[in-house]
Amino acid sequence: MYKDVKYCQVPFADIEMQLRSGYLYTEKVFLTGADPMSIGFGKMKRLLDMIHQYLPYCACVASYASIKNISRYSVDELSILHDAGLRLLYIGFETGRDDILKLMNKGHTVNEATQQARKLNEAKIQFNTVVMYGIAGKGESVDNAFATAKMINQFITSRVITMNLTVFYGTALDSMVRKGDFIPPDGNERLLEIKTLLEKLEPKKPMLFDTTHPTNIIKIQGTLPKDREILINTVEKYIKTF
Repeated sequence: MYKDVKYCQVPFADIEMQLRSGYLYTEKVFLTGADPMSIGFGKMKRLLDMIHQYLPYCACVASYASIKNISRYSVDELSILHDAGLRLLYIGFETGRDDILKLMNKGHTVNEATQQARKLNEAKIQFNTVVMYGIAGKGESVDNAFATAKMINQFITSRVITMNLTVFYGTALDSMVRKGDFIPPDGNERLLEIKTLLEKLEPKKPMLFDTTHPTNIIKIQGTLPKDREILINTVEKYIKTF
């Protein structure tokens, strides 16, 4: 998404200007941009302190993050950021298969993702796990769901958010599709991947399962393991009528 965008950091003076004009009683702030955690510990701590200075009632700062940039923080640093207000991260894990991560040029392995997720658990920073179905290609969806569930079962996450594979014109994946090197799965196979994921996830604590992102071909939401059967039955109904 950002490959043609030159990396730059927003000056603190600009951020301070926005915070000065913010609503005093703001309770939640979301840091926008591709990956705000890329600025490093010192600047992130400074940013969180600035938010608290101008928005003293803010109880939660949330942000996008990548496995690669989280790896640059120690557990102690993450704990300090948590205490300074960083309470929720949205992280693109995408899949539990290394071959697919390599295909996506994701920049991390399954083992690295698991390690960083556990580090966040230790630092008590909650995070949402974003995964993508359809990305493994035709005939590989069930295996991808097995692998992704196996990865997620190794850590505690607040929510699993699914996104449906979308092939954008002009991308490397689009070129692969045109050449026949990658065949996207059909709708039924994608639904089967969601169903398999629901069956194989074994959360250590109650965890939300959310397919309400606009890219999804089905919109369901519930808590695992409590709502597992209801969610699976809903997906099965879609499979029969898709």
